[in-house]
Amino acid sequence: MSDTVAFSRVHIVGTGLLGTSIGLGLVNAGTTVTLEDQSPSRAALAAEYGAGTVVTPSVAHAEHRSVDVELVVVATPPDVTPDTVLAALQAYPQAAVIDVASVKGMIVERVAALSESDPGVAKRFVGTHPMAGRERGGPTNARVDLFTGRPWVITPVPETPGELVAAVASLIRTLGATVHTMSPDEHDQAVAVVSHLPQLVSSALAHQLEGASVDALALSGQGLRDMTRIAAGDHELWSQILRHNAHTVLPLLTQFRQGVQVLEDALQAAWSEGSTRSLAEGLHAGARGAGQIPGKHGGSSRFATLVVVIDDRPGQLATLLADVGALEVNLEDMSLEHSPGAPVGFVELSVTQDVVERLAADLSARGWPVAGESQ
Repeated sequence: MSDTVAFSRVHIVGTGLLGTSIGLGLVNAGTTVTLEDQSPSRAALAAEYGAGTVVTPSVAHAEHRSVDVELVVVATPPDVTPDTVLAALQAYPQAAVIDVASVKGMIVERVAALSESDPGVAKRFVGTHPMAGRERGGPTNARVDLFTGRPWVITPVPETPGELVAAVASLIRTLGATVHTMSPDEHDQAVAVVSHLPQLVSSALAHQLEGASVDALALSGQGLRDMTRIAAGDHELWSQILRHNAHTVLPLLTQFRQGVQVLEDALQAAWSEGSTRSLAEGLHAGARGAGQIPGKHGGSSRFATLVVVIDDRPGQLATLLADVGALEVNLEDMSLEHSPGAPVGFVELSVTQDVVERLAADLSARGWPVAGESQ
């Protein structure tokens, strides 16, 4: 091992978005990285981007394993991840092995079965999952900073050595991510709530847009874009992920359907006594849930959002941000929305409650149109 990174020689199997991004980050940190993929052209492309050096599968499973590879990272599609993990454990008996798949239970079960005949493998494998990605996959969309500031989960089992967990945690921090430790079951439950169910809901909502008219879609705002953004993801990959975690996602989907049913019942009786309360309570329950999502300073912090109108021309956004900085206001978050058919945009500035009124007044005094404020 080197003095700067936990593993000095890493072999990555799978050169999609995650595998290539990991390679880029490790090469940037001074690690020697080799790459392997069933698609020679994809592996070559990842190497051309600077993610490592390609070795063919035949070499990787023969000559290459004699090289002092310290860690194998399995970054293949979920359907083949368990088999690839087992193959890596057997082909690289001197190396630790991790995976980056979105579902852990299926892999842990396969490794446990192999451990019955080879007890040592359980001490060389630990599951992981970086909570980072993009709507588009492949090496061309990889980024050296893809994991910066993002959660990365390690899922040890009782047999996992503490030294291995510590080394993998160090590697994750090298890539800029924050380390979270959960059991495999806890992980699969967690991602079902915060990732897998939202994907299904977003896809179902976006499906409703297929029958919408061009005139209706021209009225689309940022809310619709926010809710349907992840529906544009890799549907083949998501089909694999959801199938492997179906037993965990299904109860959540049932609860979601029941929540929608409550709202539907309230709307069907929209003018009956008590329906307004039922509808309001259903919507308020959603607001409470949204308030649980951690922000920059945790879920308990509450921010105000100020909407500023800017002209759609070069330099406007930079000037606005410079003015906010000059007013010594710290931005918690920001988003930009263009107005369809008009040469203006809307910038949402999220700030703490105690400065929002002063910021609105000061920006107005500097000539910025403040369109509105919401809590």
